[in-house]
Amino acid sequence: MIVRIMGEGQVKLGDSHVVELNRLDDELLEEMESGDEEGFRRALGALLDAVRRLGTPLPDDALEPSELILPSPDASMDEVREMLSDDGLIPG
Repeated sequence: MIVRIMGEGQVKLGDSHVVELNRLDDELLEEMESGDEEGFRRALGALLDAVRRLGTPLPDDALEPSELILPSPDASMDEVREMLSDDGLIPG
């Protein structure tokens, strides 16, 4: 799966990491529902850090279609809310 982090670039992630990313996505949704800005920042950072840690960065000149687009680390809660689907940021 190709994932784009807005403002950073793309990484390639194996499908085996979807379970961990879904867990982090659920934590992010919980923090957003509670309105806890500090918790939201922590959960968003953890999700993006996991994508960076588990994925392999694609070269800057690679133009692969992204299967998943994640917000930038400095995105606001409102910006992230606009990106959410029924499943959160990570489908499944």
